[in-house]
Amino acid sequence: MSFDAEGRPALGVGEVAAQLRALGVERGGIVLVHTSFRAVRPIVNGPAGLIEALRAALGPDGTLVMPSWTGDDDAPFDPAATPCAADLGVVADTFWRMRGAARSDHPFAFAALGPQARSITDGPLPASPHAPDSPIGRVHAMDGQVLLLGVGHDADTALHLAEVIAGVPYRVPKFCTMLRSGRPVRVHYEENDHCCERFALADEWLRARGLQAEGRVGYGQARLFRARDVIALAVERLARDPCLFLHPRGAGCAECEAAWRSVAV
Repeated sequence: MSFDAEGRPALGVGEVAAQLRALGVERGGIVLVHTSFRAVRPIVNGPAGLIEALRAALGPDGTLVMPSWTGDDDAPFDPAATPCAADLGVVADTFWRMRGAARSDHPFAFAALGPQARSITDGPLPASPHAPDSPIGRVHAMDGQVLLLGVGHDADTALHLAEVIAGVPYRVPKFCTMLRSGRPVRVHYEENDHCCERFALADEWLRARGLQAEGRVGYGQARLFRARDVIALAVERLARDPCLFLHPRGAGCAECEAAWRSVAV
């Protein structure tokens, strides 16, 4: 048996799969996972062991989905070679490389394994990275669950989709690079972007309705909820206050200030 620096024994795949099922991961369902392996480790076989546990909890008819976008807007995105953005973590970067994994062929990629993998990841670059016709939009349409492992709602991509559905007024200019006819092409777009810290409000919304399961997976704290639930609650509140997720003007958050400037325009 192996131990980490704190003397904790590495948990087996079966034990972690049992934790996931107890939390409420649905066999045969769709689960979008955002995770920090540092928060949940040690697990036997490392990140691959966690992925194996997730797939075991879902069963052969379930589909596992993870973010897989690039962290380099200047380099052309190659779905067969471009690493994930560093802040997505080692689990996400391990996942898209696995045999049989499907990965979007545009820079706002998601990766998936399971029967619905292609339905979720296929398609052109979305007009907005988190639009209803994006991978997160398809997870929402298919009534998938969202699992946050060792991370909070600041990593919850579903809330960006809620912003698009609600029609928030902020749009920050950005670009990415794609290959077209073998040549790199810079693509400009606008994104409902900000620091995401205030996405943490979703905790209280979901808890108040009993819509978020919480517990331990590995050695980390996990949150599990339906994409439709968190999006419905967020859209409801954004209808009353479209800039709810932004820090107040003058609060010192550079990312939120950039979003506020786009509102003024």
